[in-house]
Amino acid sequence: MTEKDITKIKVGKFDISIAGIKQVIAELALTYADKGDEEIAAVMLERLSQNNYIPGAAKEEYRQAFVREFRRFTGQPYQDEAPQGLQIKVLGMGCPQCHSLTQTIMELLTELGFPADLDHVTDIKEIAQYGIMGSPGLVINGKIVAVGKVSPRNQIKAWLIEANQSGGAK
Repeated sequence: MTEKDITKIKVGKFDISIAGIKQVIAELALTYADKGDEEIAAVMLERLSQNNYIPGAAKEEYRQAFVREFRRFTGQPYQDEAPQGLQIKVLGMGCPQCHSLTQTIMELLTELGFPADLDHVTDIKEIAQYGIMGSPGLVINGKIVAVGKVSPRNQIKAWLIEANQSGGAK
């Protein structure tokens, strides 16, 4: 497996990296598109367990996540998990400014006691989907709030408070 074969998916309330899921879904897409969730979950769990650690106590959550990703890939209806807390993305290739911004956000989230999913996105293709031309970029609940600079701590704190008061994840 190469680094490109690893995909992050939501399993329960955690983001989990799964090796080979795209390949397994692509292989199953034509023959399993009309199958039921139980059958899809069983075959995906069996195949993906070969190269991924899947805790016994969390197998049902993994099964649900695998079916959701399969349905999403094949363009079929699926039930998405409702995000909990703030959804925050730092967009940047890993420069010192990106790391500084990520660290500041972690400190503020701890200080404020807000639940959040903080992701530092370094994949250039994923960053390009946001249409930003500078880094770091800061996205809170799907809204781009800063590009090309590390905003002052008090400004970031204000954005976090505002996003949390407007209902968390969207």
